[in-house]
Amino acid sequence: MPDPAPPSATGPPPTFAGITAPGLAPTVRAVLERAQAEIDDLAGSSGSPATYHAAIQRLDDIVQRVEEALAPVSVLLSVAETPELRRAYNAVLPEIAAFWSRLPLHRGLWAAVQDFAATPEAAALDPLRRRNLDRMMHQFRSAGADLDDEGRGRVEEIRVELSRLERRFSENVLDATEAFRLHVTDDERPRLNGIPGTALELARHKARAKDLDGWLLTLDFPSFEPVLKYARDRELRRQLHQAYVGRCRDGELDNRPTITRILALRRELAGLLGYGDFSDYRLDDAMAGSGTRAFEFVRDLRERTLPYWERDLAMIREKAARMGIESLKPWDLAYVSEALRRERFQFDDELTRPWFPLDRVLDGLFEIVERVFGVRVEEVPARDVWHEDVRSYRLIAEDGIRLGSFHTDWFPRSGKRQGAWMATLTTGGPRPDGDFVPHTGMMAGNFAPPVPGKPALLTHRSVQTIFHEFGHLLHHCTSRVPLPSRSGMQVPWDWVEVPSQIMENWTWEREALSIFSGHHETGEPLPDDLYRRMLVARRFMGGQAQMRQLGFATLDLRLHREYDGRQELMSYAEEVLRPFVLDESFARSHILTTFSHLFAGGYASAYYSYMWSEVLEADAFGRFRREGVLSRETGAAFMDTILAQGDSREPDRMFRAFMGRDPDPEALLRRNLGEGRPAGRRER
Repeated sequence: MPDPAPPSATGPPPTFAGITAPGLAPTVRAVLERAQAEIDDLAGSSGSPATYHAAIQRLDDIVQRVEEALAPVSVLLSVAETPELRRAYNAVLPEIAAFWSRLPLHRGLWAAVQDFAATPEAAALDPLRRRNLDRMMHQFRSAGADLDDEGRGRVEEIRVELSRLERRFSENVLDATEAFRLHVTDDERPRLNGIPGTALELARHKARAKDLDGWLLTLDFPSFEPVLKYARDRELRRQLHQAYVGRCRDGELDNRPTITRILALRRELAGLLGYGDFSDYRLDDAMAGSGTRAFEFVRDLRERTLPYWERDLAMIREKAARMGIESLKPWDLAYVSEALRRERFQFDDELTRPWFPLDRVLDGLFEIVERVFGVRVEEVPARDVWHEDVRSYRLIAEDGIRLGSFHTDWFPRSGKRQGAWMATLTTGGPRPDGDFVPHTGMMAGNFAPPVPGKPALLTHRSVQTIFHEFGHLLHHCTSRVPLPSRSGMQVPWDWVEVPSQIMENWTWEREALSIFSGHHETGEPLPDDLYRRMLVARRFMGGQAQMRQLGFATLDLRLHREYDGRQELMSYAEEVLRPFVLDESFARSHILTTFSHLFAGGYASAYYSYMWSEVLEADAFGRFRREGVLSRETGAAFMDTILAQGDSREPDRMFRAFMGRDPDPEALLRRNLGEGRPAGRRER
């Protein structure tokens, strides 16, 4: 007979209003102390019969309660950090890190898991619970459960120190980004020539908010990007670019010593745990399986990309020469590329902005999701949120089940980190009693906010970003896996980007564009002529863009496979990146000291996963193209075989279930770079 239903690990959605700096540490400590007591009790029950419910499910529930109790704190630190909140969190961070480090090192807990694994019940588990048990045992072993006491103690010390260093890295990036302000007065207006009106309005609004005349330029993306792409003043481009890449390279916010120490600790950790290097440790349970295979994947893709990259560089150099730029510098690349795109295709991103007001994009995205996947999105009143810009929604399935709820936060501000991301808050799913507990999450971005008289208007690139993050959210909230530990995004890292990246494809399809585009004044959809120009320009500089990503992936892997600290860090990064960039000046302009993906996020040794996942999703979207990009039948198949499955089976099995075959490795090259190879270069 089935086990009795466990007590729900998921309570009501997390609250934010109650989180205060003075109350943060006591609340976190209470959560950790309760969880530790439960763990000790579980580990001490070795005399009782070992059952799945008493050992594995109970441990999963404890872990989930802690994760979900701490999730709102993590969200606030990413979207609304204050000095007081930062200090309060840093005071308790070592205790959080120590808790997670000790968990797989707890001898009694590991013994309880092993005791159950040896029972007849374990041998007869259904496939999902068997996978959960196997994954749990692998996580224990790879975390050091079989080490001696000295080794366990050192692993805990390393993980606690890494948590502090990674947090410091993130804080330094945030502080360095916010520290830069360039005030351009009314008398200096010619310096801003070429910058689009939307960006100028935003800069004017920022200046007025500080009681300044003129314009205020900052390093958040809506301010920084238009300067690099459109400003005719080369010195202004240089000034902004140098400020951007120069963050955290010296002074009190210098991240170089932090990076060096992080890499050394990761190298030591991998050795303690029996791996050749950190990439092998990190990728042991990924689709790639090892750092060696990931590196081979990146190296092979570079060879395939090389002729397209060389083609793009030749075009850039030729255009720069015609513009009178004899020595191309890093702050010229985006400017010259945009000028060439306008020349060749009469197109740039700013042309599309009037047709992508944020509200229209979101409404259209939700309509597409309902038509393709059968999931209805409804806005609900935003309660208990961290800022007035936050909006709240719920997702309803065709069968009436409330799948989940989520918040959105789209505009930059002080105390909010850069970029765009999706975060899980709670993991629900079906329960043994037939109930369904809704999932919860949030999405954030840093798009140009509305200015007086105009709504927030997005570039097509920003539209892609929203679709991407919603793909993550859909993956989380549509999971029907009854075990939260195998639900949603609890998947190998090089599979997790497949649902998010496949969503970007709809932003290029005419049938879909007519749903989510509409001029902010007239409501008219994106004109056919503008769409055709946008589509033709899609592959423009595809070789350059892909080579850039491969350079980052290579730097990531080589830092975690080969770097031993004997060579100066920045010089090493320049050396690694040199084959991926135009010349030495571009290699020196790397972003290592602000590369949060590697040193404050989850992508250490796994940045390649963007490209790995892109190969899979480029192929998978081919089925939608064949059967209809708004096909409900195809959407249902993708939902049933991939989105709803979480980590209930191996990713390659899910892919074959949807496509009926193994992946086509050429699909990405065909989509991003074109059908044929550029002329004038021999095959290697």
